[in-house]
Amino acid sequence: MQAWQINDGTMALGPFDTPEPAPDQVRIRVRAVGINRADILQVKGMYPAPPGFDQRVPGLEYAGEVDAVGSKVTHRQVGDRVMGLIPSGAYAEYLVVHEDEPLTLPDNLDFATGATIPEAFLTAYRALFLDGGLQPGQWCLIRPASAGVGLAGTQLAAALGARPIGSSRNPANLRTAEGMGLVATVTEDDTLAEQLKKITGDGVAVIMDMVGPDWSQVLKGLRTEGTLSLVGVLGGAQTMMDLRPFLQRRLKITAMTMRSQTLDRRIAMAGLFNDRLAPLFAAERLRPLPMETFAFDDALAAHQHMVEDSFSGKRVLVL
Repeated sequence: MQAWQINDGTMALGPFDTPEPAPDQVRIRVRAVGINRADILQVKGMYPAPPGFDQRVPGLEYAGEVDAVGSKVTHRQVGDRVMGLIPSGAYAEYLVVHEDEPLTLPDNLDFATGATIPEAFLTAYRALFLDGGLQPGQWCLIRPASAGVGLAGTQLAAALGARPIGSSRNPANLRTAEGMGLVATVTEDDTLAEQLKKITGDGVAVIMDMVGPDWSQVLKGLRTEGTLSLVGVLGGAQTMMDLRPFLQRRLKITAMTMRSQTLDRRIAMAGLFNDRLAPLFAAERLRPLPMETFAFDDALAAHQHMVEDSFSGKRVLVL
């Protein structure tokens, strides 16, 4: 098979051994690959794959069809249309995963569209509902609501009965999210907490934060016993902060990345998606992210586009 392989800060397309599925695995014929910033960082040597996974082939997000099954597989069959997340190795024509890892690709979505879904929607679902405990009717802040995970979080919150507020430094960046279910918008400035209180009364129940690291305004906009769910550090990774609000108002903070999850957790998340979210995509209550496609051979150019512009959707490599 052909696969993109990392070498000295860049990557090249070349021959690679085609994997064979273990007894409990399926082999996926990859039809589309979702590009993530983690891929670019891995190529540069700044974000290696978790221990135990091949470091040579980047890529977290794929869509395709089951091509072969192991001898003990019972839940999947050849021809199944699937998508999913893996810790590394999606920039290849074939990959192998445990039979229960893939997400079911709804019949109304093509492979390229499927490759836009797993990372953004699984991250947002876990941050808001599993880690954050968001309930129907509660307010949440999506910070920011202008890009992939934020757009997914906006849709999930609205579809599942919560009330999402979107933030950005530039309100014009929220136009896409406004069409996906935002109830209100706020501007990222030194009046953020005041804006949130004006909208909600007592603050938001959950903040899904991809920005960090200055939480001086953010924490003031979180209601008593609220949760800050951290999934990114676009604004920086280090901060000095006053811990007293956490004590005085019983605030909680959670943090996670999807990439470092154990196999058991990945399987559990796939089950949640297949049971709860796939039907929402099939019913078009959830919409895929805006998409820009590139040929698989043009992965380097696609990476360069991602670095240089501010497109709010997903770039996808099509095989």
